[in-house]
Amino acid sequence: MLVAISIRNLAVVESVQLHFHRGFHVLTGETGAGKSIIIDALGLIGGARGSSDFVRYGCDRAEVEASFDLPGDHPVWHALSRLGIQADRDELLIIRRELTAQGKSLCRINGQMVNLTMLREVGELLINIHGQHEHHSLLKVERHLEWLDAYGGEELAAIKRRYREDFGCFMALQHELNQLKETSQQAYQMLDLYRFQIEELNNAQLKIGEDECLSEEKRKLANAEKLMDSVNNAYERLYAQGAMDSVNLALSKLEDVMVYDTVKFQPMVEQLQSAYYQLEDAAYQLRDYRENIEFNPVRLEQIEERLDQLTSLKRKYGSTVEEMLQYLQRIEAEADKIEHKDERIAALEKEAQERLAKLTRKAEALTNTRRQLANELTARIEAELQHLHMERTRLDVRLDRLQGEHGFDVGGVPVRFTKNGWDDAEFLISPNPGEPLRPLHKIASGGELSRIMLAMKTIFAEVDRVPVIIFDEVDTGVSGRAAQAIAEKLAWVSRSGQVFAITHLPQVACMADHQYYIEKQVRDERTSTQVTELDETGRIAELARMLGGVEVTERTLHHAQEMLKLAERQKGA
Repeated sequence: MLVAISIRNLAVVESVQLHFHRGFHVLTGETGAGKSIIIDALGLIGGARGSSDFVRYGCDRAEVEASFDLPGDHPVWHALSRLGIQADRDELLIIRRELTAQGKSLCRINGQMVNLTMLREVGELLINIHGQHEHHSLLKVERHLEWLDAYGGEELAAIKRRYREDFGCFMALQHELNQLKETSQQAYQMLDLYRFQIEELNNAQLKIGEDECLSEEKRKLANAEKLMDSVNNAYERLYAQGAMDSVNLALSKLEDVMVYDTVKFQPMVEQLQSAYYQLEDAAYQLRDYRENIEFNPVRLEQIEERLDQLTSLKRKYGSTVEEMLQYLQRIEAEADKIEHKDERIAALEKEAQERLAKLTRKAEALTNTRRQLANELTARIEAELQHLHMERTRLDVRLDRLQGEHGFDVGGVPVRFTKNGWDDAEFLISPNPGEPLRPLHKIASGGELSRIMLAMKTIFAEVDRVPVIIFDEVDTGVSGRAAQAIAEKLAWVSRSGQVFAITHLPQVACMADHQYYIEKQVRDERTSTQVTELDETGRIAELARMLGGVEVTERTLHHAQEMLKLAERQKGA
């Protein structure tokens, strides 16, 4: 549940701290008092886009912070872990959103910076806002399949994932097939180029690391005379000029007197012995190296020619031998594809037919599951609508196959496959007995759409496990018994989740467990919105205002008190 929210400098709200409870909450107040700003604040917490227009005039930034108390098995904890956000399931989840006057947005979850996409992914699991005009989404036929699939939950999602695996493979195969079929004269011209490049690279007999080895050998051959002079000179100084003999003589003298002062001379003798052996080893290495120094102008010329060849190839095919070999593999594959185009097309077409048959079976399985879900969903919506005084309304979901001239032949019909299958869904309604089912968007009134949406939200609340459900004036366009039915339905939904509603109807407000009054105040020529949680006396006064308008009388106060008592009895029943 949503435990608390803090709002600072958001639109006309200067500073508001609210604590919430379980059950059904209503926000009431005069039109224009700022009730929707509270919903906007929760929308920002849920990942809605913000702008500098949200920042209170004259302020640097707007801040919204909300804390949630959630069970350990709620899906949001898994989402946080997958996003790399540290969170303790035994503690509150805290989300903070800041908007600057320059239009920048800062998002934090448990103090960790996140981007808006990450916040939205988390927010969708926490807050579901049913906006004042959201029932218009029922008029968008393209969203009807989305509604149906959402009702299917994980069962349908698993079937859809299996379908999408085959869909992805099939479309990749079709893409390759189309590319091969569109191979033109230009491709055959490329084949000539590929053949020339393949021959040139193969004739070069490239070896990884060859250029480095040749460069090293070139340095030695080009400087053979200098190497010989320096190495020979060093060797002569060690042997011919008696450097080692001098060390050996010094060692002999020290050994003669070491018996008189072993403590002092023993370390020196050991150092000289070590130096002698090291000098001797160095002299042998110099001798061996001198004997292997090669004066070979012919080999040097060969190396220079080979390095020039490699440099020329690098300018065309890659900066290293390894890159050139990778390029060779790639163009060999491309050339093979062009040369064997017809055979490849025949093989791909055969495979495409097999995959199309498999994809068709998966699409049919998806359709059959959707038909079952559609029957179940419409039956449940009709049952909910009975409680909302639309007892005789009938609903159905029409599922048609997507067709088009660019579709794939399935049983002689060009069918279009999408990542969601081949189905096109549309809700149909018959609000009155004896009338045929017709498209929802053509005949449903605003009040009917609001109640249908509420019925669907009631059902989906059990599916998506979103703990906070917000209804922004869902009762627009209804009154009387229908308004009372909506109020009872909202109270019922709040038993499985925390429900917030903005309302102007006393029938809805009286059914709430908690009521908040929003009003505008002017201080020092600045307007600000204040929010007050009402006690029983405050609720009676506010309900009386909603019943009587400007003038509150003893009769409206008494009526308001009776409405609250009746609402408590209805909720208890």
